[in-house]
Amino acid sequence: MTWDWGAVADFMPYFWDGLWVTLQILVFGSLISFALGLVWALLMRAPTRWVTWPVGGVTEFIRNTPLLVQLFFLFYVLPEWGITFSALTTGVFAIGLHYSTYTMQVYRAGIEAVPVGQWEAATALNLPLRRTWTVVILPQAVRRVVPALGNYVISMLKDTPLLMAITVLEMLGQARLFAQQNFQFTEPLTVIGVAFIVISYLASLALRALERRLVH
Repeated sequence: MTWDWGAVADFMPYFWDGLWVTLQILVFGSLISFALGLVWALLMRAPTRWVTWPVGGVTEFIRNTPLLVQLFFLFYVLPEWGITFSALTTGVFAIGLHYSTYTMQVYRAGIEAVPVGQWEAATALNLPLRRTWTVVILPQAVRRVVPALGNYVISMLKDTPLLMAITVLEMLGQARLFAQQNFQFTEPLTVIGVAFIVISYLASLALRALERRLVH
């Protein structure tokens, strides 16, 4: 076996297309997971079981079923009910929804880690509940959980190849397409393997910088 730099050069247009799709999945999937995870966490603190029980049941079901099954359900089953989205939109929503059940637990831990004295101080100042959450509790909670949230971003990145199962051509999908057309597998698969490592490393650096900024 010999390494063919010409194959690498030929693969690069495929790679850039796949990278763009991968980054879209990662960015928008992360935004959905962070926002929806916070919603789940707040709903789980509702004073009534009529809210907490259904939310708990839904999130447990999502967290304990494989992401691939959820992708197939959203992409193949929902159209039978008249609900149709593009493969990319479906994949972004699926990965964001799936990981929101994990970020929910991260937010929950962060909220519970806020000292009781902070709640008591907000009560003593007669702050409205909404202001207590937005000004006192959530800023402290989110600051504590940034590293854990960042870990899930990297996990989402590594799960993006699953979207190939619903025809989304992210990096692995493009590598597979190129390999099948040119019968060269080593070069494209090596390139995307290195790309995943580099993107994960850059994400880790960005996370550490954000963490230091929040601490100081």
